[in-house]
Amino acid sequence: MSAPWRRALVPGLAVVLLGGAALWFIPGADVPEFATVQARWRPSEAWLLDRDGRVLEERRLDLTIRRYEWTALDAVSPALVAAIVEGEDRRFWRHRGVDWRALPAALRDGRGASTISMQVAALIDPGWRAGGSPGAWLRKLGQIRAARALESHWSKAQILEAYLNLLGFRGELQGIGAASRVLADKTPSGLSAPEGLVLAALLPAPGASSERIVARACARAAARGLALSCGAIRAAATGMLRRHAAGATWAGAPHLAPQLARALLRSPGERLQTTLDADLQQLATRVLRAQLAGLAARNVRDGAVLVVENTSGEVLAYVGSAGPYSSASQVDGVRARRQAGSTLKPFLYELALERRHVTAASLLDDSPIVLDTVSGLYLPQNYDRDFKGLVSVRTALASSLNVPAVRTLVLVGVEPFRERLHSLGFEGITQPGDFYGYALALGSAEVSLWEQVQAYRSLARGGLGSPLRVVHAPDSAASVARRMSSEASYIVTDILADRGARALTFGLDNHLDTPFWSAVKTGTSKDMRDNWCVGFSSRFTVGVWVGNFEGDAMHEVSGVTGAAPIWQEIMTALHARLPSEAPPMPAGVTRSLARFSPAVEAPRGEYFLHDAAPAQPEVHVAAVTAGSGLARIESPANGMVIALDPDIPPAHQRVPLAARGATGAMVLRLNGEFLGPARRPRLWSPVPGSHVLALEDSSGRLIDAARFVVR
Repeated sequence: MSAPWRRALVPGLAVVLLGGAALWFIPGADVPEFATVQARWRPSEAWLLDRDGRVLEERRLDLTIRRYEWTALDAVSPALVAAIVEGEDRRFWRHRGVDWRALPAALRDGRGASTISMQVAALIDPGWRAGGSPGAWLRKLGQIRAARALESHWSKAQILEAYLNLLGFRGELQGIGAASRVLADKTPSGLSAPEGLVLAALLPAPGASSERIVARACARAAARGLALSCGAIRAAATGMLRRHAAGATWAGAPHLAPQLARALLRSPGERLQTTLDADLQQLATRVLRAQLAGLAARNVRDGAVLVVENTSGEVLAYVGSAGPYSSASQVDGVRARRQAGSTLKPFLYELALERRHVTAASLLDDSPIVLDTVSGLYLPQNYDRDFKGLVSVRTALASSLNVPAVRTLVLVGVEPFRERLHSLGFEGITQPGDFYGYALALGSAEVSLWEQVQAYRSLARGGLGSPLRVVHAPDSAASVARRMSSEASYIVTDILADRGARALTFGLDNHLDTPFWSAVKTGTSKDMRDNWCVGFSSRFTVGVWVGNFEGDAMHEVSGVTGAAPIWQEIMTALHARLPSEAPPMPAGVTRSLARFSPAVEAPRGEYFLHDAAPAQPEVHVAAVTAGSGLARIESPANGMVIALDPDIPPAHQRVPLAARGATGAMVLRLNGEFLGPARRPRLWSPVPGSHVLALEDSSGRLIDAARFVVR
């Protein structure tokens, strides 16, 4: 007998003899239940699920190892199962945990004399691994005892299933779920015969070279009489090992919400169910991606979409980025703050209506205006660099005219408007009103798409607001609060739904129109850096942002051409089978015929707030109303800063208070105190502080106001 055979046979006989004794004298192994081992399994991945449990995104959180979910035996390719059993333990289905006949040969081949059952025992409890220490044979006997215990408590299928999941295949890959996805880019059920042979050939030495693995796989194929060429096995091995070396990931993993997954997933193995709808998420991603691809020549790379259900506030689609040419695709466009553009105007007019500064029929002067501010002169311009003259509030808002919005902010006040925006959920608008100035009317502040949709949803709900939610929150109903007047919200909503009123700027054929009732507003920030389109139906609120995460300007792309087509397509898809109806008119609103003098707009039925007074059948709107330009405060200029001169006696310092175009019924009030008829100018002794000079008609309705500071 040769020396190698003696070296293999003697320990082998020892194991046989000692193993038999171990069955009687070594205490029985305490093996866990199969379900316990399953429950302890922790994948390295975490999964974001939609409202029905469908996977939206998987994200690796444990970077020390790569595991997928536990794989059932019947979800593994039969070719792989056969290759592993044949290569590792060919009498697995017949022995009771220990293959006594194979021990000498196993030791000779360097496989440690371990059956699959023995290996599973060692994988469950590392203390049963033999190793090379002086106590190795005792641990081997314990492993034998544990394998026998496994065979008594587990089925053969359970043992093999655990084996396939607990094994390390190559590098950081543990379990057939990770090995098949990373190495073969397939689920375990789809593995081919060559791929199964390659994976089985990895087990004796997972880190072996490509040549050794191919040689082992080819030898096993030949021994089993499989009709496979070694070339096919070599091709499979080369491709699989190349993928591992390149750090490849599974192409079949869904990637529908990467930014949201990054924000929400925290623990390996987590399966977090969201309020999202996978079908709608996929649709929104596809629509956004297609529009951005079409705008690439105009220097547009990025965009985001947010869709919520109005009643519940549940987010149905959350697309943080989908630009095919994005250079910053990891940025979350839903949460990133950008300049709001004209999208804040509805909330400005709602506040002005709510506080009775204007009505929807009030005439505003869309003509050049120069405002003195602390930082200098402010000259707002309209988007089209044109001025329309006298326009109603309805037309000014629907057609997104800038100068009337600034005039309205003069009436409302910058600080009250800032406070209202903050209460609506625009949490980034935290600076004092003076920081933003009158440009706040035109969206100089930075807001997020999340905040925009949350605020517009409040409009859709008649002024009721509550936080949006993307994960189920049972107590969310308790946070509902009134943010705006239901009556003023209704009038603003009706204006945003008025196709005719926005025709002055956008025409009658544009991407803001839908075949069902909807209300919508666009916005474009300074230098065309941001496009917005936010609007709602009776059921859903949809917000879209388009631009560049790096902040460079787009080329001739406005909200109606950049973001609006996306909004329109998504909203139309949402209502393919669902109706959308205008909200009912609140009790505090009345509809009357409005006639304009001069006839700058045709007579029309218009909505007005009333305070328990009977509705008037007809309202005559004169051109002297709020900011019309025909009756206005002439001195001091709005926003003026007046500095007192300490070298001049106080009795000689006077400020003229005067109005032009005033009728005999109009009056002036300073800080709410009556001064007298507006036709008569007066000199006022200045007092340090902030002041408001108001021009009112005989009924006390505000016509114009000038805010100024004395220092």
